[in-house]
Amino acid sequence: MEDIYRSLGVRRVINAAGTLTRLGGPPMVPEAVEAMGEASRWSVSIEELQERAGSYLAVVTGAEAGYVTCGAAAGLQLAAAACLAGLDIRRMEKLPDSSGMPNEIVVQRCQRNAYDHALRAAGASLVEVGQLGNPETRPTAPWQIEAAIHPGTAAVLWVDMQARGAVSLEDTVAVAHRHRLPVIVDAAASLPPRENLQRFVAAGADLVAFSGGKALGGPQASGILVGRRDLVDSVALQHQDMDVWPETWMLRDRFLESGRLPGPPLQGIGRPLKVGKEEIAGLVAAVRAYLKQDSEAWRQEQAGKIRTLQAGLQGLPHLRVTVVDGGEPGYPLLAVELEENPAGLTLVDLVLGLLEGDPAVAVGQQEMPQGRLILNPVSLRLDQLELVIGRFGSILTG
Repeated sequence: MEDIYRSLGVRRVINAAGTLTRLGGPPMVPEAVEAMGEASRWSVSIEELQERAGSYLAVVTGAEAGYVTCGAAAGLQLAAAACLAGLDIRRMEKLPDSSGMPNEIVVQRCQRNAYDHALRAAGASLVEVGQLGNPETRPTAPWQIEAAIHPGTAAVLWVDMQARGAVSLEDTVAVAHRHRLPVIVDAAASLPPRENLQRFVAAGADLVAFSGGKALGGPQASGILVGRRDLVDSVALQHQDMDVWPETWMLRDRFLESGRLPGPPLQGIGRPLKVGKEEIAGLVAAVRAYLKQDSEAWRQEQAGKIRTLQAGLQGLPHLRVTVVDGGEPGYPLLAVELEENPAGLTLVDLVLGLLEGDPAVAVGQQEMPQGRLILNPVSLRLDQLELVIGRFGSILTG
């Protein structure tokens, strides 16, 4: 079979940076690849496929309903749209113009990040709460979330990140539900551990967005959105192709004959975020494989990769390597620092040198301001470890 990357003149990348979207994420698990190929051979009702896939995702997460999105960011945008519009067709047709409807989503200042742009894209306005300054000495309090809530509030956002000084999810849910407001959880990178599939729903979250293309090993353009049935219904109505005759609409019993809606809504704000049958099938297959995975064996495999990298790199000149705690996923990372060297080589030079090869080698740059690079093993194959070590060696000794 032709190598599509070589035919396009695109260099392949050995990914020692993690599950980054800009690098295409990690390799898909074989089960997902096979399921996508099988799904590509037939047309299918997307409504029915989403219903069945969503039912499965609801079971494995403990939610009322589930839905497959084209990524966690898409899940956040659809979640915001559902909280703004509900099952009101007039509101659905207006978005992202949210004037005249509750459109504020409360978020803790210490949990703000670049990805919450997805909620604003739906028409929401983010309202920050919490003190300025060091969040460790001036943590956010539940009353600050409550003080920001008023008739114009549509939801509360909670982000699963290591944000010091943040109000817990449980306390956030207690405040929001006291005012009959839904809580959206950004759990894009929260797997592993596997327990997080159910943790956020169990804590009372109303919509939870996961990435399907990170540790799950599913299609890069896939994600999971689970939560309350009424909100997931709104997501589906604003996401799927609604070019349908009412009398033949698959969901007519649930929405038309029950009187919940006067007719199918027009193409909603989520229409550009469509997810294909292949991604839905691949995501479900990836989740099934993930649930069968031996978590401890997987963590030990990642730790073994780090030991191999450490052993190969620590003898190189001008390089200092340190094993560091990888946090909640449960496997270590490798920090790489440059010592003084006659050639005046900098971290930027090292990163660029690694990227100039074919295949290129990508490393984590998130701690470059602290003077070190991070090697994450999760997207590395065992047969790529020596290539990474060799590339470092060629730059440092060449």
